[in-house]
Amino acid sequence: MQVTRRRRVRTEHRTLLGRPLGRRATLATACVTAVAVATGTAFATTQQFGTAQVGQVTADGQVVSSDQYIAPYGSRVVIDNGKLMASRVSPDGAHLAASLADGDASLVIVDLRTGQVQQRVGTAKTDDLRLPKGSVGQEAPVYSPDGKQLWLGQLDGYTRFTVTADGSLADPVAVPIPADGDKHALASGAVFSADGSTVYAAVNGQNRVVAIDAATGAIGRSWTVGNAPRGLAQVGRKLYVGNEGGRPATADDTTLNSYGTQVPADPDTGATTTGTVSVIDLGDPAAAVGSIEVGLHPTALYARNGTLFVTDTGSDQVSVIDTARDEVVQRISTKPWPEASVGYEPDAVTLTDDGHLLVTLGRANAVAVYRYTSAREPVSYVGLLPTDYFPAEITTVGSTVLVSNTRGIDARRPRAGGAHNTHDTTSSLTRFTLPGDREIRAQTAKVFRQNGWTDGAVRTAEKGAAEKRRAKPVPVPARIGDPSTIKHVFLIVKENRTYDQVFGDVAKGNGDPKLAQFGANVTPNQHALAEQFGLYDNTYDIGTNSAEGHNWLMQADNPEYTESSAGEYERSYDTEDDGLGHQRSGFLWSGAQAVGKDVRDFGEFHQFLTKPDGATWQNLYCDAKTMDETGQGSAYTLNSSSPIPSLNDVSVPGFPRFDTDVPDLYRYQIWKQDFEQNGPADLNMLWLSSDHTGGPAAPAAQVADNDLATGRIIDEISHSEYWKDSAIFVVEDDSQAGLDHVDGHRAPIQVISPWAQHGAVDSRYYSQITMVRTIEQILGIHPMNQKDSAASPMSTAFTDKPDFTPFTSVPNRTSLTDGLKTPPPCGVDVPAAQDRNAAAVPATTEPPAAERAVADQWSAWKSKQHLSGPNAAPDRANPAQMDHLTWYQTHNWTTPYPGEGAILAPNDVPGAYLPSAENDG
Repeated sequence: MQVTRRRRVRTEHRTLLGRPLGRRATLATACVTAVAVATGTAFATTQQFGTAQVGQVTADGQVVSSDQYIAPYGSRVVIDNGKLMASRVSPDGAHLAASLADGDASLVIVDLRTGQVQQRVGTAKTDDLRLPKGSVGQEAPVYSPDGKQLWLGQLDGYTRFTVTADGSLADPVAVPIPADGDKHALASGAVFSADGSTVYAAVNGQNRVVAIDAATGAIGRSWTVGNAPRGLAQVGRKLYVGNEGGRPATADDTTLNSYGTQVPADPDTGATTTGTVSVIDLGDPAAAVGSIEVGLHPTALYARNGTLFVTDTGSDQVSVIDTARDEVVQRISTKPWPEASVGYEPDAVTLTDDGHLLVTLGRANAVAVYRYTSAREPVSYVGLLPTDYFPAEITTVGSTVLVSNTRGIDARRPRAGGAHNTHDTTSSLTRFTLPGDREIRAQTAKVFRQNGWTDGAVRTAEKGAAEKRRAKPVPVPARIGDPSTIKHVFLIVKENRTYDQVFGDVAKGNGDPKLAQFGANVTPNQHALAEQFGLYDNTYDIGTNSAEGHNWLMQADNPEYTESSAGEYERSYDTEDDGLGHQRSGFLWSGAQAVGKDVRDFGEFHQFLTKPDGATWQNLYCDAKTMDETGQGSAYTLNSSSPIPSLNDVSVPGFPRFDTDVPDLYRYQIWKQDFEQNGPADLNMLWLSSDHTGGPAAPAAQVADNDLATGRIIDEISHSEYWKDSAIFVVEDDSQAGLDHVDGHRAPIQVISPWAQHGAVDSRYYSQITMVRTIEQILGIHPMNQKDSAASPMSTAFTDKPDFTPFTSVPNRTSLTDGLKTPPPCGVDVPAAQDRNAAAVPATTEPPAAERAVADQWSAWKSKQHLSGPNAAPDRANPAQMDHLTWYQTHNWTTPYPGEGAILAPNDVPGAYLPSAENDG
């Protein structure tokens, strides 16, 4: 669904940064207060990582893949069952129920007295209690007031459990909420009535709230609320509902789709522009549903003493609502670092008995502490306490503060064989007693260090135009807006490979050759580029999957909406066509446009693709050869597009988005013809996705196709007049589809330019965020949020002494048509001879007789995935199964997956029972 162009509706949010504010007069409609911290102390930036690797524990904490250290205040319990999406403490304070995703359970019960996981509930054979489906909603499971029931939100309803005397769960019963056409219920937040007889449930996918009989599961009354209802809280006879997508759209709004509903959205970025809290009068069936305007993305609702606290995650604030009058009386800023006003993502809140308001800042790995007196009395800021990776829930049990951290200690779950994968995500619980102000201030400084928040991190040029012209250009200017020797930036986004999979065979780098599935004889161009322009063996992709990875590249963040959707990606996977997935500060391309740079996009962040009949992989492969030989246009009219206006306006529609039925050599030809006719833009973005694998050709053939297309693009640029002032960044969107001996997030990255270092092995810690900040620094783009604001540009990857030697692409050594069941009409590809000094790549053969039955099972499994065709989606397949299939195919069904003793059938793969919709990335 495309954006509907209408008059822009603006919602303004007051942002007050700097020192804590004193008492302010109460306004008639809202008392706007904001607090922030500016310590005035300069700390080291992300350059402080040096050559430290992810997982390494240093004096500042453990290094994680998101340009941060973690060293939480208090004690920690690591949960090795996946990402903790949301949690709730039992009424007696003895147990915690946590929903999980991307692991081997959907729900765990933690005994808070021992700190141990007492029970695992899910779809795996090893779970203590089995469920028919493993999806979980965005919000926490909920206990009944007497603690005898627990309800877990799932795709189309809830599962109701009986809570036994020891706190474990039994007797799961489905409580269905039927889909409305193609809109699933997407069960989200829920609360019990005070007497426990009724469950009020947010039906996120249908924009309504329903009353459910807690004993029978019968659905009673239904109320229409705002867009994407999520959190619920009850105060007296009123039920409050946080609508993450805001109010319903009017005829005057610009809108963007979000799960089949047009929501008010910015006409350029497509980001939502409203947030509301619906008010339901439970005591008056005839009363209309009320609405209170709050900030963007209201997620968590917490009520106490007649006051409702709402975390406006997208606005980086907490709205305080006086429930007696249903009006906002304070807006508390949660922006602790004056250098950036976006991206801290408050996502949970609680109030202690002694009057401290605690707010988790998900993307800052911290809890913000405020002193609170009453709803209308401005809060005073105390400071920050560090947590583990992405705190998402906070509560108190007596004097103990308990924090649930979605990603725990990063993707460090133990795995047989010792290697790592991005889906090895952990989670954790941290607990502490709230310390005094002096200790909180000391911990605040620690949070600043762990995030790389420094004074002057975002330095902009403030000189006059004449002085700017006299400034000496350098590749990566120290100040945003100063001149660069680089005028044209190319960002080539590939799919899913780890460092070891590609460069594990390069002896001078830190690789493991046993994990090098696509070494020099599959990726000769990437190897040649590494030899000429340098090898980076300590770089990291942050995301677990494509939904996250493309967000990190285009937004320098994976916004909380997508982070919290991981358990149930049914609402949206890649968020190109969902306004809720877009941050208010825009994208890399819109930042470039804001400073007068032109942009050209080739498939990146596109959502839609139409292909004519006959546009098969084989025919497009032959068409690419014809285009190369004749210079003529394509015989097929493909149309790729984005619903985001600012991107669609600068996109080349003939360049296809993700679809494994399209060879990257075809994409190269479409790009080449545009490049030769129009030249490059200032920012050029390309999505080359064949190395995802899963298409009609063998995995090694698809990766070789991707490698050759990449090499030819760089060959074309480097032999053009634009080479002298160009820089090319080659990066994976994520590194999920394989193993790496250092960390699953470690990925190949390449920096290619006359101004780039040549021939070196660079083992400095870099990440996608530092790469994005480098592009911003070169083009004069202001950083989008606190993550890229804090990141250090990759200045050390460049030199002031250019080497203008072009790159000449290398012929492929692996047949591009290997593994095809139907050969192309123009004939099979005959590759160049393989390098005898590199690991040989065997041509695809029939599986050994002993493995033919299991290979047939895998063939049947693959046919059910969404890897090609009109509904192609990145990694729609279960990632554990996809990785195993790729491994078996690249080894011709002769070698078990690392850490395993046999070749497994699809349903026997560890993690295979995770539902595919939960792993579309």
